[in-house]
Amino acid sequence: MAGNSGWPKQQQHNMMNYNAAPMAPLERTLYLYPLSNYTFGTKEALYEKDSSVQARFQRMREEFDSLGMRRNVEGCLIVHEHGLPHILLLQLGTTFFKLPGGELLPGEDDSEGLKRSMTEMLGRPDYTEKINWQVEDVLSNWWRPNFETPIYPYIPAHITKPKEQKRIFLTQLPENAVFAVPRNYKLVAAPLFELFDNPQGYGPVIATLPSLFSKYNFIYM
Repeated sequence: MAGNSGWPKQQQHNMMNYNAAPMAPLERTLYLYPLSNYTFGTKEALYEKDSSVQARFQRMREEFDSLGMRRNVEGCLIVHEHGLPHILLLQLGTTFFKLPGGELLPGEDDSEGLKRSMTEMLGRPDYTEKINWQVEDVLSNWWRPNFETPIYPYIPAHITKPKEQKRIFLTQLPENAVFAVPRNYKLVAAPLFELFDNPQGYGPVIATLPSLFSKYNFIYM
């Protein structure tokens, strides 16, 4: 009896492997280029459509009946410095941080809308050649159930019509690029260890990014 006990049995294990579909890679490779590869200039200030958080929710409420749920896309740009991965964040004032991106136009494709938004935010207006953004994986989906601040990585069970969806995309940077940062923003490189479990400093969405990147194998170029 003892010799036949235990799991998995060798014969069953082999049959399972024979019949199973090929497994997807458990870990993906991500190439990171040094922060020094990128040049940062400035351009004219770029202001939000809304003057305050309250104004933003009021506009969302006014547009909901005609446009439906607001769709936002943001790009996660990652580089390395001193062999440590850093995420590029836009800083407004002293305490507000955000990923580059913005609202999608009605009917606009996620990937194309993200490229447009990031070019508007970080592209140089005097350059005819745009930055070659490579939109890769969807890192996370966030949902705002009401015209209020709370946002969740799921739709609460009692919500049938969420008011906003935010999708975070991993966006692979080219080896070199020239950025133009609006004068009213700063572009900062924040190390993953500083973002981890730090919603007080960076908000709930950005604070989850280090965990989401744990499935990637970083190659430092």
